Amino acid sequence: MAEPGSANGPFLPLFVSADRPDLFAKACTAGADAVVIDFEDSVPPESKALVRRIPQSALPAERPVPIYLRINAPGTPWYRDDVAFARGAGFEGVVLPKVESVAQLGALREALGEGQTIIALIETMRGLARVEEIACAADRIAFGSLDICEDLGCAHTRMALLPLRSRMVQAARLAGRPAPLDGVTVSVVDAALVSDEAMHASELGFGGKCLIHPRQIAPARAGFRAEQPDLDWARNVIAAEAGELTAADEAELMHSPVVARARRLLNRGKAGL
Repeated sequence: MAEPGSANGPFLPLFVSADRPDLFAKACTAGADAVVIDFEDSVPPESKALVRRIPQSALPAERPVPIYLRINAPGTPWYRDDVAFARGAGFEGVVLPKVESVAQLGALREALGEGQTIIALIETMRGLARVEEIACAADRIAFGSLDICEDLGCAHTRMALLPLRSRMVQAARLAGRPAPLDGVTVSVVDAALVSDEAMHASELGFGGKCLIHPRQIAPARAGFRAEQPDLDWARNVIAAEAGELTAADEAELMHSPVVARARRLLNRGKAGL
């Protein structure tokens, strides 16, 4: 079973509305790590059946990045047809919104083709209450912060979301899955905000972030980039491990946990960040 994302750098999928097939090919070359064609939030109910008629010419023959499909949630009138379309059209995987049970993922897994992966969006408290089980059943989990704030009736602030985000990261780690994806930044013009929110996600242990516009790609990568002082520290650690520093320098090391962190930081620096 393939797992979406890179082991060395952040996984930054770019969401594109299914009613804009003219943008699909351009999105694939914008610099994101994947493109997610969105059948859900960005498509009004009266157009949800129509958008399944994606012109063959809209999808590039050679895909520089994986293409996923965000289908409508289980229980909606469009779910079954969306799943059938996802299987038949040969997408690399599916983003399933409002996941609340392992059973939903099991049913979707059976309906999809072999090798198609599932990114489970946790967008409700019912889903978060079962996130440890869901993380084991999905290929990756992602945090729908805006929807979960609506469900809770709380403010969309870092303070309010901190315990929820931390639980997502812990669940993915316990499940042995890639680090989860953080939710979207609504602003597409405030690059500093995108970068700052990506940095916050990185600090908490997220492995990427969902994006809604190509302008967000560069600042999001910048937010996940290891800072120069951290990179300098990591190089010193690796040098010490190789026996290139003095005993006084090596005394700072706590060996395996420190070296593991150093290698992770350097990998982030090598991944085009």
